[in-house]
Amino acid sequence: MAAQSLHLEPLNIAQRKAASYGEALPGGGLRAGPLLVIAGAGTGKTGTLAHRVAHLVLSGVDPSRIMLLTFTRRAALEMRRRAVEILRKALDDTLGGKSQAIAQRLIWTGTFHSIGNRLLRHYAPQLGLEPSFTVVDRSDSADLMDQLRTELGLASKEQRFPRKETCLAIYSHRVNTGKALRESLEQQFPWCLQWEQDLTALYRAYVGRKQRFNLLDYDDLLLYWQVLMSEPKLAQHVGSHFDHILVDEYQDTNRLQAQILEGMKPDGAGLTVVGDDAQAIYSFRAAAVENILGFPQRYQPPAEVVTLAQNYRSTQPVLDVSNALMADAPRQHRKHLLAARGAGQMPRYITTDDLESQAEYVALQILQRREAGTALRRQAVLFRTGSHSDLLEVELARRKIPFVKYGGLKFLEAAHVKDLIAVLRWVDNPRNSLAAFRVLQLLPGMGPVNARAVVEALDAGGGSLAALRQHAVPKGSERDFSRLLDLLAALAEPGRAWPGQLRMAREWYQPHLERIFEHFHTRIGDLEQLEQLSQQFASRERFLTEMTLDPPQAVSDLSGKAHQDEDYLVLSTIHSAKGMEWDTVYVLNVVDGSFPSEFAAGKPAMVEEERRLLYVAMTRARNELQLVSPLKFPLTQQAPRGDAHVYGGRSRFITDKVLKCLEQSGYAGSRAAEARLDAAQPIRIDATARLKDMW
Repeated sequence: MAAQSLHLEPLNIAQRKAASYGEALPGGGLRAGPLLVIAGAGTGKTGTLAHRVAHLVLSGVDPSRIMLLTFTRRAALEMRRRAVEILRKALDDTLGGKSQAIAQRLIWTGTFHSIGNRLLRHYAPQLGLEPSFTVVDRSDSADLMDQLRTELGLASKEQRFPRKETCLAIYSHRVNTGKALRESLEQQFPWCLQWEQDLTALYRAYVGRKQRFNLLDYDDLLLYWQVLMSEPKLAQHVGSHFDHILVDEYQDTNRLQAQILEGMKPDGAGLTVVGDDAQAIYSFRAAAVENILGFPQRYQPPAEVVTLAQNYRSTQPVLDVSNALMADAPRQHRKHLLAARGAGQMPRYITTDDLESQAEYVALQILQRREAGTALRRQAVLFRTGSHSDLLEVELARRKIPFVKYGGLKFLEAAHVKDLIAVLRWVDNPRNSLAAFRVLQLLPGMGPVNARAVVEALDAGGGSLAALRQHAVPKGSERDFSRLLDLLAALAEPGRAWPGQLRMAREWYQPHLERIFEHFHTRIGDLEQLEQLSQQFASRERFLTEMTLDPPQAVSDLSGKAHQDEDYLVLSTIHSAKGMEWDTVYVLNVVDGSFPSEFAAGKPAMVEEERRLLYVAMTRARNELQLVSPLKFPLTQQAPRGDAHVYGGRSRFITDKVLKCLEQSGYAGSRAAEARLDAAQPIRIDATARLKDMW
């Protein structure tokens, strides 16, 4: 192998083809047409993409002219870290100086939203925006929607009007899919169809209010970017700054994101997208599987397609049942996964009497695997929706099996964190009425009415904080109001350095924190953590934007009691488990109604997404996979001791072809065994004597 290709040596043939695709240019660089990499589950997608980045740099491509788009900030950091490590070895850079210099030039690596934020601030004048716009998170967007619902009189309708969260979800779906509002309502929110005209008025007011106060929400970051790309000259100007654009998890992109990429690279030159159509499971977030299915034919000649099918995660029996499941999918980029690890234990299909028996069976299996050497944290129970694990959680608690369930509130949704962030957001954008309204209500004696009056005065003064000095506030609030204005003025000083600003805000907030929250000690740690996080960013704007787009997940006052055991079982919805892997995986409720969901009935596209969802669950398993199918399901809305039930049908995805790849067995459960009478010791009752005694 040539010396310049040694960095590709760890890759298999298909991975190497994807990483090195293109033609070397005489003066340095790499010319490449559009490339689609179909990366099956566990086939080394991240490593392949990192090797392609490294290969581009080693081929002479300027790192600053490479854009790498991912769906999480963590994925972007990991991709860049891997690429730099590959470069360090390829350059024999023992001290790491050369590779780190390259890393500093890989500046266009991040999520769609974070890259969009940077580009919009640069091209703000062309879009009629102010570069100092504030990015608001989902909860703030919902609050703004709620304010407008009230102002427009929609909250007081005689019939129930959609709540703020639903209004925001409808708005987001319509924006990200590019569909008309009526179409979004008919397909995803049919119960809200009667409110089409009122929702149209609400969304017009919502857009107007955001523009008035220089606010952008998550969807705006993509929407404005797409608008920027709709002007050919501007699109060409943006695209000319990047020789290569690489996109991870392309199957999860929505219509807006596909249009953005098409605008920057209309001929596909230098465009590489990586994904797996068999793992496209986020249509409820407006992801469009058609983006990856139709990618090759979007260009002439069609894009090059490289399929990665060598699986490094699972044993072959796990892959056999996964391959059999997807073999019946009508439209797909076909692939047959082969295990690098070879043979293993045959997956199991277990039918249980009912949901209680299912919970008991899974708990017993978990304990047996633990005794056999598979730690609890290497086992996972996956399910379609969060409520499907309710009975299992009770059973696990009864058996003293510690577990953690994925989900819950994010860091920025905690009240005390939102309070402190709101102070900085108000300083960053004096016209941010949402932040101002929240901060003002922290003051004693300053309720919603008085806070609203201050916000209106601020608006009338063009956002001038100095003008508020003359505003009359309720008695008892004057001193705290004056201190707040002093803080805002100090933080807004033109020459004020970013380091130390969050500490100033914390010191101002501390007495309010102690007054508002009963157990404030648990919350102080979060604010300390926030201050430490702030040191990683060069400016207040970068800190606020990144915290909004990719916030930390944990928060002290919302987390449960500490685990007494260092080992714990994982419970997770399948959507949350994507990208994860465990030695042993149990999938609950593999019946029609769950796989596919009852809400997908009659919608072929949704049924196929449900197939892919089960596929994702199956391919999380490394060594052992168990699909559990209860036979009886209790009817809802019956007496607590009622026994009315229905029988669940076998999932339509568990065909005879799939069953051949599964070991079948049943489990009745201890409760059923206890209910059966022992024929060797019959019970006799003198019923005739009792009936006589009644009279």
